[in-house]
Amino acid sequence: MKRNNPNGTVNLNSIPPILIRPRRGLVPINLRELWDYRELLYFLTWRDVKVRYKQTLFGFAWAIIQPFGLMVVFTLFFGTLAKVPSEGIPYPIFNYVALLPWTLFAEGLNRSSNSLVAEQNLVQKVYFPRLVMPLSGILSPVVDFAIAFIILIGMMFYYHIYPTIAILCLPAFILLALVTAFGAGLWLSAVNVQYRDVRYVLPFLTQLWLFISPVVYSSTLLPERWRIIYGLNPMAGVIEGFRWALLNTSPPGPLTVVSVVMVLIIVTSGLYYFRHTEKTFSDVV
Repeated sequence: MKRNNPNGTVNLNSIPPILIRPRRGLVPINLRELWDYRELLYFLTWRDVKVRYKQTLFGFAWAIIQPFGLMVVFTLFFGTLAKVPSEGIPYPIFNYVALLPWTLFAEGLNRSSNSLVAEQNLVQKVYFPRLVMPLSGILSPVVDFAIAFIILIGMMFYYHIYPTIAILCLPAFILLALVTAFGAGLWLSAVNVQYRDVRYVLPFLTQLWLFISPVVYSSTLLPERWRIIYGLNPMAGVIEGFRWALLNTSPPGPLTVVSVVMVLIIVTSGLYYFRHTEKTFSDVV
């Protein structure tokens, strides 16, 4: 078959066919393939950012309103009425520093968990690495995080709190929050394809996870022998790491080590489960 175009004649029969086979081997992720589809990842991430605030009255201000509003409510009930200890730090900033990584994690978890179902038409019609979907879900909230971080800078100047050299570790804790959301999102997005109950369970799970994480309180309230066990909650290490890096609170120490190990387990197992089930996504979704 030949097709004429302005540049000449192209023989379509000369174009070699592309055969798509399921991956084999023990490695659950093909980094080279993900890199080849990096433009799709960028497009999906940026599209999610634009659609989120399209035709909204306040636009990107919602990235600030959500964590700031929660900070005001938590400060009123936990800081003022309940008198929750905050390690000598003014409670508003003590709480706001915890809400930043939590909001980043919660938004990433929500978007990645629903990514495959939300894009079911794309999943059914076009081949691409399915990992792109949950990965784009955790990257889009980074824009919101960056905007909300501006408020934190203003609060630190207001309370005369200046970071120490520990702030150099902050990018590592941001990455840990994203990887935690990615690992949990891999499990939930794959399960969500098969069982749509996930969309009902996820809000309850996120709310419960908020209160078992040290957002409104410090992990130092727990007896020291229990803190390592508390680190089995990966967000405990992330939040306490944020406070230490920005507010110079008690070093998270072993708690963060346990959280990192848990994150690695969640991500590794999530990748294997995602790989095992992705061959059925286009049929089931």
